[in-house]
Amino acid sequence: MLDAFSRVVVNSDAKATYVSGSDLQALKTFISEGNKRLDAVNYIVSNASCIVSDAISGMICENPGLISPGGNCYTNRRMAACLRDGEIILRYVSYAVLAGDASVLEDRCLNGLKETYIALGVPTNSTVRAVGIMKAAAVAFVTNTASQRTIEVAAGDCSALASEVGSYCDRVTAAVS
Repeated sequence: MLDAFSRVVVNSDAKATYVSGSDLQALKTFISEGNKRLDAVNYIVSNASCIVSDAISGMICENPGLISPGGNCYTNRRMAACLRDGEIILRYVSYAVLAGDASVLEDRCLNGLKETYIALGVPTNSTVRAVGIMKAAAVAFVTNTASQRTIEVAAGDCSALASEVGSYCDRVTAAVS
């Protein structure tokens, strides 16, 4: 698991060179955008329960069979597991945003996730849909466009961070598809 700094240092060390040029500029940008990155993580984490519960509710509204007897969200225990999994996925997305690197998401969350879900009989199309809803909500919080949930944000354009959040959610979707 590498953050943006570690990745640059490891790459420079492997080449036996100093950190310079585009690598140094990338680190400067990472630092200058640090407050926006921290704010983005804060927006996601502060609203995680809403993001996850809305995603699971949306997934169920589109597929009511999930809460019917025999469905994957039938019984409180299965519903709780579904909500827990959504929280875990969103937590690792927020870790990746904080680090500016997807390796923590890949190593700690996505590695073997599809196989686990297949073994448990979890429908991957439902998981993909829930992650898609979480992606839309997380991006809306980062860009401060979430309806009726706007908060004061740091000045500046957060579209690059929103794109980064979206890319991490896309990695989750690709991993379970």
